[in-house]
Amino acid sequence: MKHKAATIFSLAVGISMLLMWMMFYLTGSIPELVSEPARITMHLLAEFVTAGTLIIAGWGLLKSKAWGVDLYLLATGALIYTLIQSPGYFVQNGEMGFVVMFAVLIILALIILAGVLKKR
Repeated sequence: MKHKAATIFSLAVGISMLLMWMMFYLTGSIPELVSEPARITMHLLAEFVTAGTLIIAGWGLLKSKAWGVDLYLLATGALIYTLIQSPGYFVQNGEMGFVVMFAVLIILALIILAGVLKKR
């Protein structure tokens, strides 16, 4: 496997994003579904597209598909955007654990992205 770190990161983060949102939904932790349904729907759509793209890219890398690296680059761009945009919500709610998680993920995403680009 040529891009082992990118493969693992892509699959792990994509799956984790889906699981996190499922957990939030099942525990009733998305009050915006009532208070701001249009905004949260679009946000969730962006999150699910990002997660799905990460998972497909990770699978493509795992199977050494020709398009795997290109899709990984696209998926990582979407992920970096969401990792910059999403922490604001958690800062406002005083949930600093999530903010730290996003910071760690963006650092890892950038390090792994640099490695993929170097090999390219």
